[in-house]
Amino acid sequence: MAYVLAGLFKGMRLTVPSRIRATEAKVRLALFNILQAVTKGARVLDGCAGSGALGLEALSREAASAVFVESEPACVRAIQDNLARALDKGLQAPTQVMRTDVIQGLRTLARRGAVFDLILLDPPYSRDVGKKALNVVAECAMLAPVGILCLEHAVRDAVPSEAGSLTLAKQHRYGGTVLSFYLQHS
Repeated sequence: MAYVLAGLFKGMRLTVPSRIRATEAKVRLALFNILQAVTKGARVLDGCAGSGALGLEALSREAASAVFVESEPACVRAIQDNLARALDKGLQAPTQVMRTDVIQGLRTLARRGAVFDLILLDPPYSRDVGKKALNVVAECAMLAPVGILCLEHAVRDAVPSEAGSLTLAKQHRYGGTVLSFYLQHS
């Protein structure tokens, strides 16, 4: 069973479809400990959102808004269910759920002029979705100048040190999972 780990909705149970690989609680906790200084007030994008656990954790820690991009219908329903539960607990930040693949979702958001302070990408492991998403974010200038993009991936999956205007700043490994953090370079 997955729960929100801290903040306004701490302890809130999350609906997680059985077919997805959700970010482990210890990895989510580590991620948000790293991001604690930038989450409050951030415009957040949760790409390849799955259950929406990353975006909901950010909202629980007082992010200003969150967009969830997910293509699987069962996952979209889970995100909607989790957001409804958060609304019952006082969620006031604006949210949007987009049912589309992350690349198309990023391009749609870019056409609307969307810019995010925090982009969280947790694509299926062993595919090139993460690398493609990095390139779209860089190409479309979707990361705020002092924003952070975090790409979650398997240890065995290599990621680029640069993608357009994005530079790999640091990586943290948790078992078979790596969190790669990208920043804008000048």
